Amino acid sequence: MNDKQPGFLRRFWGTLTRPSAKYSLLTLLLVGGLGGVIFWGGFNTAIHMTNSLDFCISCHEMKDTVYKEYKETVHYQNKFGVRAACPDCHVPKEWGPMMLRKAKASLEVFSKITGKIDTPEKFEKHRMELATDEWARMKAAGSRECRNCHSWDAMEAAKQKPAAQKKHAMAQATGKTCVDCHKGIAHLLPAEYVEPDEE
Repeated sequence: MNDKQPGFLRRFWGTLTRPSAKYSLLTLLLVGGLGGVIFWGGFNTAIHMTNSLDFCISCHEMKDTVYKEYKETVHYQNKFGVRAACPDCHVPKEWGPMMLRKAKASLEVFSKITGKIDTPEKFEKHRMELATDEWARMKAAGSRECRNCHSWDAMEAAKQKPAAQKKHAMAQATGKTCVDCHKGIAHLLPAEYVEPDEE
């Protein structure tokens, strides 16, 4: 049987590379196009499914830590009935940056599989490292995900408290982004975290 395998592979490769005599070019294009549409639809469905709150909290260490914290914030429940879920803050909406973020998230799943953060206790042990990585990602993107909902142009400074007005004006003038000042908005700050002005 092993003697026949090279011949089979050669014939199979020849079939793949030889023009079809049985099917018209139109048929091949239609079948290829339909296959592409089905693949793209399945791919987008999978991406959409992984951009949901339910998917994000399907790991027990997320459900028992950051999800519980998030449920106590204005991003989860508020008088306006607007909810910002995990993907709204942690996944870019643009396709390229979203795919890069999904690839990085795969590495985070690897940390769960290998046991680095597979329990709430281990998650807490690495919370500062995880938070620092996320803050750096958000800073590098100019707090892009925050700005999907919050923008300087949409803020009514006159309706803000005087301290907030002053800090927002200074942040805007110096090019700071949301995450420079607003850490611990939806999750607890790591125990090791020290406010910059206290350092």
